[in-house]
Amino acid sequence: MKDKVKLTVLGFSFNQNKTGAYGLVLAEEGGIRRLMVVVGTPEAQSIAFQLQGTPPPRPLTHDLLCNILNKFRISVIEINIYKYSDGVFYSKIFIKSGLYITEVESRTSDAVGIALRMNSPIYTSEEIMQELGVVFDNDESQIEKDTYNNDNLNLPLDYSLLEIKELEAMLVNAIETEDYELASLIRDEINKRTNI
Repeated sequence: MKDKVKLTVLGFSFNQNKTGAYGLVLAEEGGIRRLMVVVGTPEAQSIAFQLQGTPPPRPLTHDLLCNILNKFRISVIEINIYKYSDGVFYSKIFIKSGLYITEVESRTSDAVGIALRMNSPIYTSEEIMQELGVVFDNDESQIEKDTYNNDNLNLPLDYSLLEIKELEAMLVNAIETEDYELASLIRDEINKRTNI
């Protein structure tokens, strides 16, 4: 990809146009442009677990794939968000095994989830940034108001997908790591179920 622009994951913004969807905000490294990628709730939850540094009670799909890649000593060189068409971003994951390098087509949400876990860079093209990038004023109050960044990621994870035992294990972990805000969210979900 020529004219590559490196991106970092800034956080999430609620997508008010689509129920059950979130806007994944990718920031141009060293720049002021932002790229918004719509992702579903399960993908957002998987990315949020990684951004929060909160291990899920069981490996999620992205964790599983990364565990397999690591076992076979396959590295993820980079992620490229290379195309946008009909409201969808298209991405490729470049992987290396020994001397062999290949690319694998991927949903952008999956590519980002894997990149975060494998500490791999994320890129897009200058053309995509020029066409779809959003520039905020020096006062980024709007994006900061709507976006949950890495330090204050409070994405409402769908804890209803987890079993009580998994929630209890997460609660213990949150208390041990002194993440009391997360602990209170998990406690509320457990109470909601046990008070039914």
